[in-house]
Amino acid sequence: MRLTIFWERMAEHFGEAYADSFARDHVMAELGGRTVHEALAAGWETKDVWRGVCAAAGIPEDRR
Repeated sequence: MRLTIFWERMAEHFGEAYADSFARDHVMAELGGRTVHEALAAGWETKDVWRGVCAAAGIPEDRR
């Protein structure tokens, strides 16, 4: 998954204003105790980060 697609999906689910805030502030067990930004900076694949966000936020299967 391209990074631009990842951020589009984040904005679609959380809204433009909240997507970056969520990515910066929400620490998720699904990402090894990291935020989205930390996981991406650590080299995680965007598809794996998206899967972690989906699991943590309860995003329905049809929107994944």
